[in-house]
Amino acid sequence: QVQLVESGGGLVQAGGSLRLSCAASGRTFSSDAMGWFRQAAGKEREFVAGISWTGVRTYYDSVKGRATISRDNAKNTVYLQLNSLKPEDTAVYYCAVRRRAGWGQNAADFGSWGQGTQVTVSS
Repeated sequence: QVQLVESGGGLVQAGGSLRLSCAASGRTFSSDAMGWFRQAAGKEREFVAGISWTGVRTYYDSVKGRATISRDNAKNTVYLQLNSLKPEDTAVYYCAVRRRAGWGQNAADFGSWGQGTQVTVSS
């Protein structure tokens, strides 16, 4: 069973950047597809970005051009670089392991959720 721990969140002004990290332990995840989600207060958890074990990346439309997902298998870590942050990016950001094959972007397609890291963007 893999455990995921997110870090790197914080308070940032609009237009700023953050780099989120997701460290995995318990087993190597080099053969797993990974994803980042976010959940704003009162809203459902939504897909932000995903990366396959081969490095293919997918992004939610609202973050395309502003987000970059990457992975370092040697460090068992997945990253999410967020640039040009907007107040509407404010949310708790989670990483997870893809459980269902394919390219689905529903939270039900993923598992082994971390505890999340808060990102707050002030205007």
